[in-house]
Formats: sequence, C-alpha cells, structure tokens
Amino acid sequence: MSATVPVTAAAPSATQRRSSLRKLLKDPQGAGTVGLLLVIVLLGVLAPVLTDHGPNQASLDAINAGPGTSGYLLGGDRSGRDIFTRLLHSINTSMVAGLIGTSVALVVGVTAGLVGGYFGRRVRGVTDWVFNLVMTFPGLLLLIVLLPVTNGDYRATMLIFGVLSAPGIFRLVRNMVVGVKNELFVDAARVSGLTDLRILGRHVLFVIRGPIIIATAFLMGSSISLQSGLAFLGLGSSSVPSFGAMISDGFVNLYDEPLQFVWPSLLLGVMNASFVLLGNSLRDALELVPPKPSKVTVPARIRTVRSSDARSDAPAEHLLTVEDLAIAYPSPSGELREVVSGVTLSLDAGETLGLVGESGSGKTQTAFAILGVLPSEAVVTRGSIRLDGRELLDLSEGELQRLRGTSVAYVPQEPMSNLDPSCTVGSQLVEGLRAAQRMSRQAARAQVLALLDRVGIPDPKRTFDSYPHQISGGMAQRVLIAGAVASSPKLLIADEPTTALDVTVQAEILDLLRDLQKQLNMAVLLVTHNFGVVADSCNRVAVMQGGEVVEVGHAQEIFGSAQHPYTRMLLSSILDESSLRTDPPDAVAEALGKKAS
Repeated sequence: MSATVPVTAAAPSATQRRSSLRKLLKDPQGAGTVGLLLVIVLLGVLAPVLTDHGPNQASLDAINAGPGTSGYLLGGDRSGRDIFTRLLHSINTSMVAGLIGTSVALVVGVTAGLVGGYFGRRVRGVTDWVFNLVMTFPGLLLLIVLLPVTNGDYRATMLIFGVLSAPGIFRLVRNMVVGVKNELFVDAARVSGLTDLRILGRHVLFVIRGPIIIATAFLMGSSISLQSGLAFLGLGSSSVPSFGAMISDGFVNLYDEPLQFVWPSLLLGVMNASFVLLGNSLRDALELVPPKPSKVTVPARIRTVRSSDARSDAPAEHLLTVEDLAIAYPSPSGELREVVSGVTLSLDAGETLGLVGESGSGKTQTAFAILGVLPSEAVVTRGSIRLDGRELLDLSEGELQRLRGTSVAYVPQEPMSNLDPSCTVGSQLVEGLRAAQRMSRQAARAQVLALLDRVGIPDPKRTFDSYPHQISGGMAQRVLIAGAVASSPKLLIADEPTTALDVTVQAEILDLLRDLQKQLNMAVLLVTHNFGVVADSCNRVAVMQGGEVVEVGHAQEIFGSAQHPYTRMLLSSILDESSLRTDPPDAVAEALGKKAS
C-alpha cells in the first residue's frame, strides 16, 4: 500500500494496476495497439449510428458500387449490400466470437492447470488424461460435424472451440505452476495457514499471469480467425455479417472489384496483429518480477504409516513431544529410503531447544514434519508428533492449516526468498494475520504496524508500504518474525534464522527472538549448524547425524562434556582466534568414514 491510499482491500492491487497501466501507456507499441483496438471496437458498437443501412439490406442500385458512391462509403458488394455497414457489424461478430472462445478456454484451462499443477500426482494424472483425450479430437473437423447440432450459430460453435483450445492453456499453466509451487514464498504462505485456494489465487496465479496474458492475446486472434474461416467456407448462418463471408464474396468477385476483397482482409489482419502486439506489451508491463525456475518434483500424496498402538492423544507431559519419528522417500527403484530415523525429542513452554547438525543431517526434515509441510513424496513411516497432547500426524490438512500460524509458527532462512516479490510487505502480513484470526483489514493493519514496531523496525509505516526488494535482509528477517509471532504461537520453529545475515544483524535477531520468547512464553525449536548461536540462545541441545539424534542434553553439558564422538568432532571444528587446527587430514577422513558407515 502507498502512504496516501486509504486502508481498503484493493489498495495494493489498485496501486500496482495504476503503475502497470502507466507503464503500458508509455510503451509506444502498447499505447498504439490499445488505441487502435479501442477505435475498432468503438466503430463496431456505434455501427447502428454511423450507417444508414442494415448489414443484410440490399439494393439493386448498389451492386458492385464503387467507393464514394452516395450513401455507400466503401461501395456495395455483388449483392448490393453496403460494405462499410457489413464491416462494422463484422467487428461485433468477431469480438463476440473471440470473447466466447477465449473466455471458455481460459476458464477451463487455467482452472484445470492450477489444480493439476499444484495438487498431487493422482489429480495431475486425471487432468492430464482428460486434456490429452480432448487434444486427440480433430478440432476443425469436429466443429464442422457439429454444425447441425449448433444450427449454424457461431456462438455455440465458438463455445465448443473454447473447450477444444483449453488443453493448450492447461499445459502452459500446469507447467508453470509445477515450478512456482516449490518457491519458498509459497511454502511460507502455506506455513502461515493460508488455504490452497488463496495461495493459488493470490500468489501462484499472480506470478504466472504474464504468459497467460500473451497466450490470451494469441487465442483471441485465433478465435476471430477461426470464426472468419468457417464463414469463408460458407459454414454458419448467411444472415450473420462476418469478415469471412465478406472475404468469400470478395474472392468470387476478385477480378471485377478487388477492393471488396481488400477491405475485410485488411481489417481482419489489423485486428489479429493488434491483439498479438497488445499481448506482448501487457506481458512486459505486468511481469514486474519473473518467477525463478525451480526444480520440478514428482508429487505424490503424503502418506503416514504408523503402528496401530500409537497414541492419538495423550496427556501433555511437554508442549512438544516427538517420539521415534521416521521419514522416508522413494528411491528410483521404488523402495523407501529413510532420511530421518527414530528421532525423539521434547520441548517445554518458554524453553529453547537447539537442533544441531551438519547439512543433510535431517534437521529441516524434522522441523517440516512438525509443521506438516513435508514435500509431497515424503512418507512418515512411524513415530508420533504431539503438540500440547494433540497428535499432529492424525490431523487432516485442513486441521493443520488451522494450527499453522496460530499454535505453530515458522521463521525460515533466506528471508528475501520467503517474501512474495510481487506484493508489499504489509499486504503479506495482513493476509497471513487475517487467515489466522478473523478480523477486519483495518484492525489487521493496525496490529501489523504495532508488530513491526515491536520487532524493532525504525519506520513501521514505510516498511509496511515497501516491496521486499526495498528493504534489507535484516529488516526482512524482522518482518518474517513479526508475521510468525502475530498470533502469539505456542511453538516457534526457527530454521537457520541468521544464516543469510551478517554478524551484527545475527546478534540483533537472536536478541529479538529471546525478548519475544520471554514476552509470549513461547517454546522455540532453533534449527542451526552454528554452535555459536546455540551457545547464545539455547537451554538444551539435540545433535543430529545421518537422520538420527545422537545426543541430547543441556547446553552447558554438551559444551563442557559431550559424550558422542560426532558431537565432540563438531565442537572441535569450531575455529576462534586462540586455537589452531592440528589434526591431520587422515583423522578427518577417518571420522567421516565412521559417519558414513
């Protein structure tokens, strides 16, 4: 939102629309095509006012009349009808045909593409099968065969054409959604508790809109051309004025009156070219930040395989209890390979537990399992995760969504990647807060501004109105922390919250987390590989190696007398100005070999 815009739901969008429109109108190509199309459409709408004849009104005196004949600006055709009148009415026919064909293709293709690309493998398989089947139909032949069914009504024909054109839009949207859905800002939206419908409509569709717009422009031109082509072949009602029917009449009379062929061909070509050029200009104006390419994964439904004697709900001995948790992924051969095995840990209110280990040890997988946002192909093979006595592995996705952002919150690493670049900071925080708590936008805005001030942002109003690229990394991390604690969660999971920040900002962020923890009495699960962060912030430490928890203890005990060799190796790898590494390379290789075995 801008500082001068009233607090309404449409304020961020309206500001962005004005900016995009201004950019479009400054582009000579965009301004020219918009102006030309507006003039053409306006001529069609004003056809009854601008002409003295009906589109099918014939006069013997006007047969093959030349341009400039009294009452006939562009002359008459071989049937004595006014060419200018028929041109203007043909504009209306073409626009209606284009809008019907394009709208149907967009509604069917975009909706199915979003669903097929975002949800699991089964849903994608069904949508792929349906649209592959539609693509096998010979489109033009099918339209001709169905003409008796439609009684030659071009509107019904274009409706069928829209359905036959939907697979192209579907494939385009599905492929883009598959890439965008794995972006970190989409994961952040899921963690904040937004529903899949809101994520698809507000974040995913907004990011991929550029290619859809250019495809829409091409499809509009294709729809107009198809309707004209069918009319040129004499398929359809002869009483409906159309560019195709006029070109057909002009073609028959080409050698006697060639201008009868030129006028409709020229206007049809200008309209099609204008739509294509407008699509390119709109794409350039609206595509503020192109989506980054992302690795495409093969989604499958998250499955949970648990023993029948696992307790669904039990008295809460601790705020968070994880028992014997195991997570596996299918290998290329189809067998399950465990990446997390037998993880057991607990966490009380007001306590900070550091989950420590090198990259790939299973820290983030464990955190994602608690949040319920594991990748779609993940399989929880056994174990239990209880939050305040409630078994999380038994909850549906809808129930997990109600927990995320309220009882459980998440602070990710790489703060700049977890903010949607196409939305202002304030709009994203307001959206997440309203998803977690039912409140008006004005109340949510006021609370967000208070939160930004609470997390130490010097100018909350300015940050609220800024886009992510306009703030620093430390500021972005404070914004994410503000969003995470907005609903006073019981548990805060911080995944490497200081990794992408410099040392001074790291200290400020850790101080902020401690202050908020004391104020809210939150439990904090701090995922990190930095023992300096652990020593500064954690009450207890759990060390992970190869997907297993190898040692758990109080921070002072771990640093003073670690028991496990892997923990001692991690501690000995810490460098400072007073120590010098003396272990030979073969000692390190031996330690790594023991780890691998």
